Amino acid sequence: MSTVATTRTVPPLGGFSPTFLRLELRRMLRNKRAVIFTLVFPSVFFLLFGTDSSYRSGRSGQGNTTAYIMVSMAVYGAMIATTSGGAMVATERALGWSRQLRLTPLQPVAYVAIKVAVAMVMGLASIVAVFVVGHLAGAELPVGRLVLCGVLAWVCTLVFAAFGLFMGYLLPSENVMQILGPALALLSFAGGLFVPLDQMSDVFASVAKFTPAYGVGVIARSPFGEDGNVALAVLNIAAWAAVFVGGAAWRMSRDTQRV
Repeated sequence: MSTVATTRTVPPLGGFSPTFLRLELRRMLRNKRAVIFTLVFPSVFFLLFGTDSSYRSGRSGQGNTTAYIMVSMAVYGAMIATTSGGAMVATERALGWSRQLRLTPLQPVAYVAIKVAVAMVMGLASIVAVFVVGHLAGAELPVGRLVLCGVLAWVCTLVFAAFGLFMGYLLPSENVMQILGPALALLSFAGGLFVPLDQMSDVFASVAKFTPAYGVGVIARSPFGEDGNVALAVLNIAAWAAVFVGGAAWRMSRDTQRV
């Protein structure tokens, strides 16, 4: 009796495709809670904290205080969006979907890349939503600097997509967002997104520089011209990115070993 050897053909780019990305985006947008937390809440927070009439006359570097708060809230929204997008792997692991995908030619790297891409698209949508609301509410910042703030905020929150992946592989699905929601709010407060560091005590401001939200906030607001040590912020992001990417890779490797 003869046997025929079969080999699994790896698809181009390991299975990363526009079709797969589109399906994942549609699935994310059908999650009403995710849409509310990423597109609505940050804009609401901006309207609550950044639209006082005195802010429009107050200056912050090259813009007004309203614009400064707008960028901070956009960073917060992008953090929620990118983290929740990465953390979706927890739900898929619980449902057995990720296990089924590993039985296909889809490569783990392509699977992670799709998750990160979806998270970054949602993060960009959150930033745009806050910027639109901010513009209508009187935020003032030269267009070139405004666009640069948005791009920097978007790129830097990639570190939180890695954070979401790490948490998605680390935490059980029934608890992941319940833990991450308050954790992101605490990190945002500690990192100076809700309250400027110059209004905090010296001890608290010193501790804040070691939080992941600090680096993202400082770099995103750097086009204003006066907001913290950019070199320290870059080092902060690089260090936390290494921690989260390394953690996600470690947990994913342990997860795939169980297949």
